[in-house]
Amino acid sequence: MVRAAERAGRPPRTSVWLEDRAPRGGGRGGGGQPSGLDRDRITAATVRLLDAEGLTKFSMRRLAAELNVTAMSVYWYVDTKDDLLELALDAAFGEIRPPDPEPHPDPEPHPDPEPHQGSDPEPGPEPGPEPRRSADPDPDPDPDPGPGPDPAPASSDWREELRALARAYRALLVRHPWLSSLAGTFLNIGPHAVAFQLAVQRVVRRTGLRTAGQAGALSAVFQFVYGFGTIEGHFVRRCAAAGMSQDDYHRRAMSAVTREPGLREAVRDSAALRQARADGTVEEIRDRDFAFALELLIAGIETMVRRGE
Repeated sequence: MVRAAERAGRPPRTSVWLEDRAPRGGGRGGGGQPSGLDRDRITAATVRLLDAEGLTKFSMRRLAAELNVTAMSVYWYVDTKDDLLELALDAAFGEIRPPDPEPHPDPEPHPDPEPHQGSDPEPGPEPGPEPRRSADPDPDPDPDPGPGPDPAPASSDWREELRALARAYRALLVRHPWLSSLAGTFLNIGPHAVAFQLAVQRVVRRTGLRTAGQAGALSAVFQFVYGFGTIEGHFVRRCAAAGMSQDDYHRRAMSAVTREPGLREAVRDSAALRQARADGTVEEIRDRDFAFALELLIAGIETMVRRGE
């Protein structure tokens, strides 16, 4: 076991992307190093296991079995399980292909009330300095994600680009239900996550909002998408675990709820709302709800721009 004095002498862990870790090479097979293994392969296997079994069942031992190596072999490439989860998180963000930057003439934002509020907003934690990426010669984990969203189209209309990025983020959260938990645990400053954040910032800067209000717009849109996609992803996974379609699961759940005396009043009060959205499958209804909610947020941004906020 590591003694308390040794732990006290170590700097606190920040991010795998900020670790100054010497590369250990890949696949020489000598000196105890596993042959045919590299960080990208390990990261891709981690994403597959997390998708198939979830975060709670993931372990280094389980990963080693998937790769047909010993658990110690994995530690040639990562120091901790957290490092590996952080790599998997960024690999998943690599499935979002932001639009290529266009030379859009940024609209003049309304001046801020104070001169010190001119820094660019950001959707997540402070990225800090440029990460030192020395763990591998090519440390960017970019496993083949399989079928995923098409690249968001470049467009002169910030609204269309914002919709495309929001839809891509929602789809990512649904495909990988474990991602929402990790995104709130780690700094999320890998190259793919940062590329997504920068793409979002570029779009919001073109809205015409004051600089001081741009961070609020980012939060309104992407915290909404985060919550919507997280709940949707967990529901989809729960239906799959039950071996039921989403419609069958919803019907069974509603039948059980309506039989519960303590919930009858809530069901009765929401009858009109449910009837108004009853046309279509669960997935179709959810898509309409998402699209309408996103339009409300875009309309809110437009209103704030007109008001000079």
